[in-house]
Amino acid sequence: MVALDTNLMVYAHREDSLWHQPAREILEKLVFSGVRWAIPWPCLYEFYSVVTHPKIFGQPTPPAVAWEAFRGFTEMAQVRLLAETEDYADRLARLVGDLDLRGPRIHDARIAVLCHVHGIRELWSSDRDFSRFGFLKVKNPLVT
Repeated sequence: MVALDTNLMVYAHREDSLWHQPAREILEKLVFSGVRWAIPWPCLYEFYSVVTHPKIFGQPTPPAVAWEAFRGFTEMAQVRLLAETEDYADRLARLVGDLDLRGPRIHDARIAVLCHVHGIRELWSSDRDFSRFGFLKVKNPLVT
């Protein structure tokens, strides 16, 4: 099972993104494939935050439209939403300590550990920062 990172959802949602069309096609293939795939909860929250942010987009997505897209992701039958487990904090703490992570790298670590505790071996993302987590294969489906 693969998990989807925030950036691919943002690109697919925002028509003004340079990567809109390929990201939309990738997402549509996932949606109509019939296979299960995953989204970490922090990626959904970040999606909403990014697309509605006026400093990121001159004309941000209206909150109601962004929330509709957010809910659309959560209501797909084949999507598994990845949430924290009982041992999640301990695993995150070990990873943070082992890699001496700080600042914004914590967000990526949260996503990587969520994938790990749920048995997700591959994350689809255009963010190269995930490469520091050796237990998680990162694939950028926008680049073939």
